[in-house]
Amino acid sequence: MGWHTESWAARERPVNPHPEGRKGGWGWLERLSQAFVAEPENLDQLVDLLRRAQARGLLGADELEMIEGVLQVSELRVRDVMIPRAQMVVVPAEADLRQMLPIIVESAHSRFPVVGESRDEVEGILLAKDLLRYFADGNEAEFDMEDVLRPATLIPESKRLNVLLREFRKSRNHMAIVVDEYGGVAGLVTIEDVLEQIVGEITDEHDVEEGGYVVERAPGHYTVKALTPIEDFNEALGTTLSDEEFDTIGGLVVHRFGHLPKRGETVDLDGLRFRVLRADNRRVHLLEVERTTAAEEA
Repeated sequence: MGWHTESWAARERPVNPHPEGRKGGWGWLERLSQAFVAEPENLDQLVDLLRRAQARGLLGADELEMIEGVLQVSELRVRDVMIPRAQMVVVPAEADLRQMLPIIVESAHSRFPVVGESRDEVEGILLAKDLLRYFADGNEAEFDMEDVLRPATLIPESKRLNVLLREFRKSRNHMAIVVDEYGGVAGLVTIEDVLEQIVGEITDEHDVEEGGYVVERAPGHYTVKALTPIEDFNEALGTTLSDEEFDTIGGLVVHRFGHLPKRGETVDLDGLRFRVLRADNRRVHLLEVERTTAAEEA
């Protein structure tokens, strides 16, 4: 009996009856594996390989964006995504229920740093839901901040996001106070800020309904998707912004900033004030638009 020259693995490997992929198509992981004909030697080569795989149809655009987000999280630090100190929505430690209610309602946040005389004196974290029982039971006079205050987690602004995400999951915290090298408060970061680097924008109470571009929240106040075509924006607000250089309102606003803005930054343009509601280090997602006094008088 002669020896066969083919290997055992070759003889045992099942034959794919559908050479172009399994019936119904390969899963994206299987399709992606076909793109790795050469092993990448560094992160840049890996990203380039993934993008070429997406261009060849082996990987969807959403899948590519998520993978890039995962890779990016291991490189980014807290300072890259935190809400700066000046833009933090805080509650004074001496405030009573009625004094803090407008802050909570206007911001629509669920967690708030509680501060003393300055923003460097963070005494703890207040959860809006912990106040409901006082209103429901009519016991506003019995409110004591010490009874609802939760300890604040302090982290350095140099901490990597992948490490922070692991700590968030382990501790079940959703917010951390960021401190600089001198121990002063530099800002805050939430688990949502980290997750959005991976999955993109997470829908919240500010977001525009699916399929819509512009929503009027109050007279003269609008929530606008950054991807809104300028033509549609003009039609909704009765403006005459030019669409010769840019197709979307987000592109026009970023150009006016002169840099990629962070959440909370504002800029005025033709009688309108644009405030960034949601953005990451790649693009702007959501804008708040307010007609200024000059625009209203016009």
